[in-house]
Amino acid sequence: MAFCLSSLIGQAQQKPNIVFILADDLGYGDVGVYGQQKILTPNIDELAKEGTRFTNFYAGAPVCSPSRGVLLTGKNTGHATIRGNMTITGGMAGHKGNSIVHRANILPQEQTIGNVLKNAGYTTGLIGKWHLDGFDTTATPLAHGFDYFYGWLLAYPQTYASTYWPDLWYRAGKIVDIPQNKNGQHKYYTSEIITDDAIDFISHHKKDKKPFFVMVNHSNPHSPLDAPHNTIYEDRNWTPDQKTYAAMVTYLDRSVGKIKKYLTDNGLDKNTIVIFTSDNGPRSEPTKSLTDVADFFQSYGPLRGYKRDVTEGGIRVPFIVWDKGLIKAGAVSKTPGYFTDMMATLAGIAHSKSKITSDGINLYPYMLNANAVPKDRFLYWEFFEGGYIQAVRYGKWKAIIKD
Repeated sequence: MAFCLSSLIGQAQQKPNIVFILADDLGYGDVGVYGQQKILTPNIDELAKEGTRFTNFYAGAPVCSPSRGVLLTGKNTGHATIRGNMTITGGMAGHKGNSIVHRANILPQEQTIGNVLKNAGYTTGLIGKWHLDGFDTTATPLAHGFDYFYGWLLAYPQTYASTYWPDLWYRAGKIVDIPQNKNGQHKYYTSEIITDDAIDFISHHKKDKKPFFVMVNHSNPHSPLDAPHNTIYEDRNWTPDQKTYAAMVTYLDRSVGKIKKYLTDNGLDKNTIVIFTSDNGPRSEPTKSLTDVADFFQSYGPLRGYKRDVTEGGIRVPFIVWDKGLIKAGAVSKTPGYFTDMMATLAGIAHSKSKITSDGINLYPYMLNANAVPKDRFLYWEFFEGGYIQAVRYGKWKAIIKD
C-alpha cells in the first residue's frame, strides 16, 4: 500500500487521547449524514463533516452483549466467549424481570482494549453500559484493564432497574447513590449523567503526562422509550413513541456536542481522536410499536433488517472518526471494517507494543487516509438466538447461512 502511516503519526507530539462514544441500538439511518431526514443530529453530523465517515462499518453482532464482547476483545463471534445476550447452556443464572435466565460473562484471562491501552501508558475509563459481566460480580471493567468505571452492571440489577433514571450506580468498586433520582424522582437523565462524568474524567486527566482513553457507553436510544422532554419534536404530528425516540437520539447528539465542545475549548481537539458508533441496528425488541418507530424513521437507512438480523440493517452501523490534528475533514471511507478490528486499531493508535490476539486488522491507516484501499478479507458473524445463523462478507459479496 503506497501510504506512509508513520509520517502522519509523526505530526502528533504525543500519543493521542481517545474518546470512544458508543450508542445503543442506534440504526445506520438514524443519523443525518447517513440519510436521516426527520431526526436532527447536528453535532454528530458536524463530527463527520470535520472528520472521516465510514460507510461500510459493522457492529460485532446483532445484539448488544456479544457485539460489545467483540469490540472489547477483538474476537469475532465464532471465537468469542459471549455469543448472545443469553445462553442456551452454561453461563450463570440470574434474574431478568420475573424470569431466571443464564448469561455468559467475559473471563478473567481475556485481554481487552482496556488492557492493551493501559499497557501502552494510557489512563483508562469506561462510563455507562458495560454488559459483559453476565451475572458475575467480579467481571467488571476494573478487572479488565480499566482504571475507572462509573455505570451499571447486570450483576447488580438494582443499578439499572430504572434504566434512564437510576438512583444507584457502580463507582470505584462500590454501589453509590444518585441522589437526584432517589424516591422515584426523575431529575438526572442517564445520557446527562454519562456526559457529565465523561467530561469530568477528561478534565481530571487533560494535563496528565499520560494520554487518556475513555469509553462513553450510552443507553440511548435503547428501549424503554424515555426522555426528559420531547424537545423540538413535541409539536410534531407524530405518535408519542415517535416523538420520544427522536428526543432520545437528540439527547445522544447533545452529548456528542458537549464532549466535542469541551475538547475544543480546552485545546484537546488536535490531539484527541473521537470515535462515534453504535452497537447494532435499530429496534430494541421485535414488537409492533418499536417496529413502527423504526419504519417511520427508516432507522435502517437504505438497508434491510433490524436488530437481531445479520442482514445489513441489523449490523451495519454509523462509524465516524474525528481529530483535527490527524483526521481529514469531510472524508468518506468505503473500507469495510467491524468491531473485531478495534483491538488492533486502538493498539495502532496507541503505538502499543503489546502482543495482541485478534481476528481483526488495524484500521488506523484507513482512518488517516480514506483513499487507502485494503485487501479484501472475510468479515464474519454468527448468532444463535432464534435459530443458528452465520454471515460472511468478502469484498462486495455477502453470504448468509441459516440452520
